[in-house]
Amino acid sequence: MIQVCVNGQRGPGDGAAVPVSPDAMARSAAAAVAAGACEVHVHPKTPCGDDTLSPRFLASTLTAIRDAVDVPVGVTTGAWTEPEPRRRVERIASWTVLPDHASVNWHEPGAEEVAEALLARGVAVESGLWSGTDGVDRFLDSPLAKRSLRVLVEVTDPDPLTAEDSALQFLADLSRRGAVGDRGEVRGAPMLLHGEDGGAWPVLALARRLGLATRIGLEDTLLLPDGRHAESNAQLVSAARGIRWPGKDC
Repeated sequence: MIQVCVNGQRGPGDGAAVPVSPDAMARSAAAAVAAGACEVHVHPKTPCGDDTLSPRFLASTLTAIRDAVDVPVGVTTGAWTEPEPRRRVERIASWTVLPDHASVNWHEPGAEEVAEALLARGVAVESGLWSGTDGVDRFLDSPLAKRSLRVLVEVTDPDPLTAEDSALQFLADLSRRGAVGDRGEVRGAPMLLHGEDGGAWPVLALARRLGLATRIGLEDTLLLPDGRHAESNAQLVSAARGIRWPGKDC
């Protein structure tokens, strides 16, 4: 499974290809799905380009994307959107249009409360475990761990020469803790493995070889595997599908 992450915290300053408005996100998502993406992960934005959990902007973003694609659509709940955990929980409670799922970064303050608020609204949780953080410990200690839709294993090493080794070390650490099952699931939830910036393509290639779900998009990298600047999320998805793997894409 390839998920497209259409924008992340990036904005117009990162290039014209990064979609910021709801309509631009919808067009980009539709092209990426046509290229082979099975799901969409998006960061709703204010008119100024800042990530937000505002019910108004989240509703307009989700509505636009769902009018353009018929696949699950998820959003971020990153702490940068609302640094105070209580405010993040309040924002989730105020949503008028719900995403199919939302990512929760377990190293961030209030992660368990945010996950609980999402589940209470019927929103599935993608549990984000970042390498180099205490998120794994906090996740594994939580009674909510077994209620994840999937676990996002996020390799934060941006060096293309070392990112694959960093990913393998992270996976080995999860295995040593007894968190990984026979089919590669974490606490019973499917794993999605991905990297960022210079590490995005080496980690994606590893995920493909291991038969794991992965993701690609302008949130994770602005470059194609050959170093050229990507013109769109669809171009990144097409490049990802060109990397062979043993299973089905969707």
